[in-house]
Amino acid sequence: MREIDAQGHEWRDGLRYPWPHAPVNGQVQVVAEGVVWLRMPLPFGLDHINLYLLRHGDGWVAVDTGLNTAQCRTVWEQVFVEVMGGLPLKAVICTHFHSDHTGVVGWLAERFRCPVLMTLGEFDALHHGPPQSATPDWAFLDFYQQAGFSETDAAALLPLIQVEHFRPQTVAGFIRLNQGSELIIGHRRWQVVVGSGHSPEHACLYAAHDRLLISGDQVLPRITSTVAVHVTEPQANPLRDWLDSIERLRVIPDSVLVLPAHERPFFNLHARLDQLRDHHAGHLQQLLDACETPRTALEMMAVLFKKCAGRFDDLMAVGETLAHANYLMARGTLVREAQGGLLRYQRTRTGLTPFNPLELC
Repeated sequence: MREIDAQGHEWRDGLRYPWPHAPVNGQVQVVAEGVVWLRMPLPFGLDHINLYLLRHGDGWVAVDTGLNTAQCRTVWEQVFVEVMGGLPLKAVICTHFHSDHTGVVGWLAERFRCPVLMTLGEFDALHHGPPQSATPDWAFLDFYQQAGFSETDAAALLPLIQVEHFRPQTVAGFIRLNQGSELIIGHRRWQVVVGSGHSPEHACLYAAHDRLLISGDQVLPRITSTVAVHVTEPQANPLRDWLDSIERLRVIPDSVLVLPAHERPFFNLHARLDQLRDHHAGHLQQLLDACETPRTALEMMAVLFKKCAGRFDDLMAVGETLAHANYLMARGTLVREAQGGLLRYQRTRTGLTPFNPLELC
C-alpha cells in the first residue's frame, strides 16, 4: 500500500521514502551535505545500481563503481565533469566484490592513482573470478547435475557467468577495512559494519552523527539480496551468516537514512530487517512443507521460484534454494541422500512442529 505524508514522503509497505522518484540513470541527487546519490545503468532486468560520492576536501571518495562496460565508463566521464567539477577521486571504497560494485575499480584507481578500500574477504573474492575454460570441469557439472539439471543444461550454465561484464578490472593492492574500522571522509566519521551471506565480508558504512547508513546490498528495500550456494563451496551455509548479519545490524538506530545499492533511499531500517527475516522464514517453511517426500534442488526451486524467466534466473534460483536447504540441514530438520546421481532432500521424521521464525535469532 502506498501513501504520501504531509512532508511529501512516500510510505510503502512500512518504509518511508523521502524521494518519490530516483534520478534518471547517469544523474544524481544530493541526499545530505557532501553526499551525492548517483544512479548508474545496468544492462539487466534490475537496470541500475546506486553509487555514492562523498566530498572529501579538494576531491571525492566513490562508494562502488558500476559494471565493467563502455556505458559505465561513459557515464563516469560525464560525472567527472558535471558532478565532481573536475576534482579528483581521492579513494574508491567497494562494499563487496560483485561485478556491479567493482567493475571499473581498476580503471578508476589507475586514472586517479588513488587507493582502493575493501575488506580482505571481498578483495580475495574479487580475484577469484569465474572459470576461464570453454568447457565446464567435472565439479561444475557434478554440482548442477546432482541438483537435477541434465548434463547439457548444466554445461549451458557456464557461459552465463563468463560474460565479459562479469569480469571486473581488478587492482593489485588495497587498504583493508575491518569490522569497526573508522574512516574520516570530509567532516564525517564513518564506521565500517561488516555483514556476510550475500558476499564474504560486505562492508556497510555508518555515520552515527548524521544518521546515514550506506548499506550496499546488505539491506535493500522491496527486493531481497541474493543469498546462494555455489559450486565453489557446495556445503556452505550463507543463509545462517546472512540472518546473523541482519541481527547485528539492529544495533544501528531505526532512525537512520538507509542508502542502498538498489531502489531508493529509505527510513525504518528495523522494519525492513523484520521483513527480510520473515521473507526467509517463509521460504524455509515452504521447503519443509514441500519435502514431506524427497525432492531434488530443481524440484524445490520450483516451489520457491515460480517465475524464472530463463537460464540465468535458474542459475540464481537454484543457488538460493540450496542456501535454504543447507540451512535446514544444519538445523537437523532436512536430510539429504544420493539416489541415482541426484541429491534428494526430505524433511526429518522428528521435529515436525511448524517452523518458528524466532529461532532464526
